[in-house]
Amino acid sequence: MTTPLPPLPGNYATALNLIDAAHAQDPRPGPNDVPYELHYAQKMTRWLARRKKDASPALQLACRAQHFRRWEIPRSTYPMTRPGYLTWRAKQKSVAATQLTELLSSDEIQPGLDKEEIECVAALVRKEDLKNNEETQVLEDVACLVFLDDQFDDFESKPEIDEDKIISILQKTWGKMSEEGRGLALGMELSERAKMLVGRALA
Repeated sequence: MTTPLPPLPGNYATALNLIDAAHAQDPRPGPNDVPYELHYAQKMTRWLARRKKDASPALQLACRAQHFRRWEIPRSTYPMTRPGYLTWRAKQKSVAATQLTELLSSDEIQPGLDKEEIECVAALVRKEDLKNNEETQVLEDVACLVFLDDQFDDFESKPEIDEDKIISILQKTWGKMSEEGRGLALGMELSERAKMLVGRALA
């Protein structure tokens, strides 16, 4: 059983509800007709509770907002190449952090969040200082865990993605994770094919 995250102070709880309201505008359907970004955000929070049970309020908000309004910048708007992917990701993170900063400055949040705390959340969403900031690494771990748990089977079954590319992606994913994150990944209940591919990637 997963230990619940620490309760958020009232103003942070309001901020989280505003983030979820933005996610609910995603026109793409997820499981059980939940808007996809809301589904993804809820998964992020569940895995955060397993990865960092004493997560700070800032980390909880950043985790919930990891893909903030991503549907507004589709992957298809950039070249389907590695450089195109990296450019898209950089753009998405920058725009998400800017939009999130505006939302967290809303008068609906009372008392208002400190500017320093808002910038901390935005920096986490941008994944700044990944090598040295523990909370950024936790966020990266959680994103990788959600990918493996919730997205991998659909992703690897796409006809345009061959097995060698999948192995390469898994190896890159593994390289992004901390030892704690890897331990959680190895304990996942994966499909038989996913287990085979992970085994090949780690061989």
